[in-house]
Amino acid sequence: MGTAARFALFLTIVLGIWTGFHVWAWSRLSAFPAFTAVPHPARLAVFSLLWLSYPLGRTLLHNGWKVPGEALEMAGAVWMGVLFILCSWLLVADLVTGFGFLLPHHVLAARKLAVIVGLVLSIFAVFQGLRGPRVVRYEAKIQGLAPSFDGLRIVQISDLHLGSLLGRRWLEARVEQVEALRPDLLFVTGDLVDSEVAPVRPLVPLLRRLSAPLGVWGVTGNHEFYAGIEASTALYADAGIRLLRDSWAEVRPGLVLVGVDDLSARRQLGLNGDPVARAFQGAPDGTRIFLSHSPLRVKDAARAGASLMLSGHTHAGQIWPFTYLCEIPYPHQAGLYREGNLQMIVHRGTGTWGPPMRLFLPSEIVEVTLRRG
Repeated sequence: MGTAARFALFLTIVLGIWTGFHVWAWSRLSAFPAFTAVPHPARLAVFSLLWLSYPLGRTLLHNGWKVPGEALEMAGAVWMGVLFILCSWLLVADLVTGFGFLLPHHVLAARKLAVIVGLVLSIFAVFQGLRGPRVVRYEAKIQGLAPSFDGLRIVQISDLHLGSLLGRRWLEARVEQVEALRPDLLFVTGDLVDSEVAPVRPLVPLLRRLSAPLGVWGVTGNHEFYAGIEASTALYADAGIRLLRDSWAEVRPGLVLVGVDDLSARRQLGLNGDPVARAFQGAPDGTRIFLSHSPLRVKDAARAGASLMLSGHTHAGQIWPFTYLCEIPYPHQAGLYREGNLQMIVHRGTGTWGPPMRLFLPSEIVEVTLRRG
């Protein structure tokens, strides 16, 4: 299957799921007298506009209609999160009432409670999404770590998704957070851009403020491929972020960085080859830190001699209970994991994708201190 066909299939699936959520919400809200009291054409028009808001906003932005495009995109993105939370709780109401068959007289009350809970949690999710990321600290005890690297501090930012929703003011605050940590090494593990490179270009001078004595390094995420891999990698270069694209670099004797282009995007685009083996090929001995946007091929990284693996991509689901669906393709969701001598940290994401919301899964900046094991 070619790239265009794969993208068309992906888009069809996404739009099908998006439509299904709206149909589900419509069918459940139809039990409310206040909902059915609104004329059918008006209800249909509102739901159609909500369904269309996010893709229409993206289309307007792409064609230069900045103000209406950003307003519609923001409204559509928030609605995306609200709809998911509402449908989750409406499903709970259906399960409790046996889809109306076990407790038919309690269906309306259960759905009313589900809507109330869903709206309250949606408001909380918006506020949690607007809050700045917290700093999460780990200690990685590494066998064979050279004494000179004991206490070396790494800061990892991931999944910033810069664009029309997260822009200059938000990024300025993140840069200040990173600067305050004064890392020895700084990693950007993919999805620096959201859907297009053009809105991020004006932020390059701000991104160039990111610095560390041993350098600022990164790997591509799936959104770099969606936005155009050549334009995205050029943006990284202009921002002073050195990309590891199926390659390695020895930043100091005994400290080796290895990185791959995003493994999820490769799978989606049908790209062949073994990027992990290619990335480690010829790498010198020492402490090997493996950067991969998607938390995949963990066993292969361990066999290749990596001591520490840093990933992102999952956002830990971003909006609970979406976490449980994310665990199907990505069993390593967030936090610290072990595979033999390999320690793996999966980042929850510094920004947000789609809905500017987080529910019980706050964004983060990760600081890792290396210790001799």
